[in-house]
Amino acid sequence: MKGKMAFFFLITLIFAGAFIACTKKQHFELSRFISAETCGGCHDTIYAQWKNSMHNQAHTDELYNAVAKYYLKGLASKDEMAEAESCVKCHTPIGVVTGFPLKTSDDLNKAGDIPREGIQCDYCHSATGADKPYNNGIVLDPGHGDADPGVKRGPFRDSESDYHKSAYSAFHEDAEICGNCHDVRHVVFGTKLETTYEEWQNSPFNSKDPAKRITCQGCHMYQRPGVPATASTERPANPGTASSGSRERPHIFTHYFVGGNSFLAHKDDPDKMKLAEERLKNAAVLTIDDSAMKNGTVIFDIKNTGAGHYLPTGLTDTRQMWLEIIIRDASGKILYESGRLNRDGYIPAGSFVYNTIFGDGKGNPVKNIAQAREILKDKRVPPGESLREIVKLPATVSKNVTIEVRLLYRLAAQELVDEILGKGKIKLPVVTMAEIKKSVKL
Repeated sequence: MKGKMAFFFLITLIFAGAFIACTKKQHFELSRFISAETCGGCHDTIYAQWKNSMHNQAHTDELYNAVAKYYLKGLASKDEMAEAESCVKCHTPIGVVTGFPLKTSDDLNKAGDIPREGIQCDYCHSATGADKPYNNGIVLDPGHGDADPGVKRGPFRDSESDYHKSAYSAFHEDAEICGNCHDVRHVVFGTKLETTYEEWQNSPFNSKDPAKRITCQGCHMYQRPGVPATASTERPANPGTASSGSRERPHIFTHYFVGGNSFLAHKDDPDKMKLAEERLKNAAVLTIDDSAMKNGTVIFDIKNTGAGHYLPTGLTDTRQMWLEIIIRDASGKILYESGRLNRDGYIPAGSFVYNTIFGDGKGNPVKNIAQAREILKDKRVPPGESLREIVKLPATVSKNVTIEVRLLYRLAAQELVDEILGKGKIKLPVVTMAEIKKSVKL
């Protein structure tokens, strides 16, 4: 019996040691990383695309910083605090692996120049793989600073550089490298807070047929001015060179990293604002179904035609996508309206809103994702699928009506921004993704 107990105790120690080894955080001296500006010395075009992108601004984004700090307030549970403190793992990954900042409540302004660059060149191109596909499980093998930058990994098998060693990496061609930060689980409760990568995994775009498979890079790293590169548009290759004096390639992956955020790019780089708007305007199709109109019923369909993930995606308790509907009679009198912003820029209650609502585990909604123990609602549009909304008009409506409907998108709720920063400090832009104006005889 004692022998068996000793055996099982030994096995337990072995598994415990293996678990600790697998979950042990990486730590590197900051001196092992090089700045994005250094990379830009040769990769000037790519550097210019990345500069002021959301990857570049991940750490310095004033809205992110304000929301992250705000959500630290009023948390009594250490489990909730652990999640609220963990934002930095993706927003300043070099800061985390070099020891500062370790948590969101640290003074982020003191992180140092390279950590303040957000998701930058040396971080991604020092990646060798990942130990999990969420919460930033990326495994790194950086060099030793400017004098010995080490191996930089990417999608080409024959890259050469006079400055650093180069290696081909299948990981950099796969969606998993993106999914590491674009899938987020509550660090204690395990609640799925962001599921962009999982949404793509379960979509038709994650096909086993190479001809039909489109990864994150296949859309988001094909986009450039005038080329939205969504699933509903052409995605032409971007021929060129990756660095000054290097060989011509059939396609150079762009590094704008555009999603739906037109706010920060608008402030620092108007051209990037336009890229975000182009992507949003080519993400969905809005239609009105005429079949039931003779009975005074108006049917609206929203189809996700352009995204390889849900619409909206990301932190979808904060993102806002909604329908604005205005129906008038022949004299112009409003018979029905929904989703029309009030004077403060807030969406009225009862509107058709596509988002996620988290709960506290007892069925009560929570605003702070650190408290999210459950998902109470997830009403969004999956890739290639549609959602239908039905509006019934009063029986007294005149025969001729005009229907105006718009599918709108905003980075976050205006009331949240007003609550955190103060009313009037920032007004978030609203982008029209799709719209229809139609006169109908009932």
